[in-house]
Amino acid sequence: MLPEKKQVLIVDDEPNLRKILAAQLGRDGYDVLTAEDGVQGLAVLRENHIDLVVTDLKMPNMDGMQLLREAVREYPGLPIVMITAHGTIDTAVEALKLGAFDYLTKPFDKEEVRQIAAKALRTQELAAADATDTRPPQGSRFGIIGASQELATIFSVLERVADTPTTVLITGESGTGKELVARALHEQSSRSERPFIKVNCAAIPKELIESELFGYERGAFTGAVNSKPGRFELANGGTLFLDEIGEIPPEMQVKLLRALQESEFERVGGIKTIRVDVRLVAATNRDLGRLIHNGAFRQDLFYRLNVVSIRLPPLRERVTDIPALVEHFLTKFNERLKKQVAGVEPDAYSALSSYAWHGNVRELENVVERAVLFCDGPKIRVADLPPELRPEARTSEVPEAGPTRETLALPADSGLKEHVKHAMVRLERDLVGRALLQTHGNVTHAARLLKISRKGLQLKMKELGLRDPETGSKSE
Repeated sequence: MLPEKKQVLIVDDEPNLRKILAAQLGRDGYDVLTAEDGVQGLAVLRENHIDLVVTDLKMPNMDGMQLLREAVREYPGLPIVMITAHGTIDTAVEALKLGAFDYLTKPFDKEEVRQIAAKALRTQELAAADATDTRPPQGSRFGIIGASQELATIFSVLERVADTPTTVLITGESGTGKELVARALHEQSSRSERPFIKVNCAAIPKELIESELFGYERGAFTGAVNSKPGRFELANGGTLFLDEIGEIPPEMQVKLLRALQESEFERVGGIKTIRVDVRLVAATNRDLGRLIHNGAFRQDLFYRLNVVSIRLPPLRERVTDIPALVEHFLTKFNERLKKQVAGVEPDAYSALSSYAWHGNVRELENVVERAVLFCDGPKIRVADLPPELRPEARTSEVPEAGPTRETLALPADSGLKEHVKHAMVRLERDLVGRALLQTHGNVTHAARLLKISRKGLQLKMKELGLRDPETGSKSE
């Protein structure tokens, strides 16, 4: 993975607050950009690769809510933190329902800003490894693409349990779409107009998990300058999705179990018992049975979570769904990369169908994005796929018994220098392609990642025969 300095955009109409936040996050190692209202903020978003947005709620021209709506639509998955002096639960719930990651209320402590930024970026990293696009694609059912027998069984369970208060445990490897199923359970229920609150337990330090879930009272600990409701309160009347439930520390599992059984809890530092009506959905890619055996997960909590279990099969167990997924991703990336790739050649489809897909649907999505970027013809060919997917990569693997004279043989018309030259071209093409993908086609930021000049990158793209994503033509 190429190194990258995370970029944070601060949007606020108060110059002093922009300066304070920029200085704070800059000291923490972030590259900070600023804007004075939502209109300017959107312009900055469209010209740069932003990893986190921190925006005020009340601003002229375009307020924080409108900026949130536009940013969520154009950049799904981008974490957005709202700042407001009018911090009520209703405001927070509205922002979270629209897609905000979290919120801060004025005045706030610098440590709270640091923690929320780190948590947002960590959650984004985990989501990139374990989530598919959450927008319902055309021709899908419950927002999930595929018509295999394995998915048909899952759809049947969804229909039965969606509109019930029953707790559901979703299991499956990373990248199989566990969040899609959680959202489907919420959207197909009578709670669909109420909040859907997601918490990635792996993104939260263990010492903060209690205050994250249950909230805290003012003065409960250093930095608690205001009282703040937790995710259980924010999800009241709706659905709480606890992703990576296996990462919750054992000492917190007792309080979580009580909250599930009794529908009540106390905030950190508080004495008032708070009652909520929350439907819980949990997910994990870990073996909870093994965690129980090792003493890292409570058996009684597992039984409380595992009322209904939904196992998502890995992509290699439902290869018949690959064509439909590929067509969906082709449409998506043709639009994003301004390309017109019409389809996939049969031999390329064969390569896609025979690959193991250890990263599941997310890995397939990344492969299609890369192939669309590199494709210069009307359809994706085998040559447009990453080297590891090509048939020669699998057929040329060294046998366990060791190399033979035949497996070591080189073509008669090529020598060592020629092989090294071709290998270097492939490596350069792959690195440039990954940099462009990582920066969503922004040549300036890709050049920064590669530590070369913009002009140097354009010359290298011309040399490699790559198209400039910013112009839609071959780089000149």
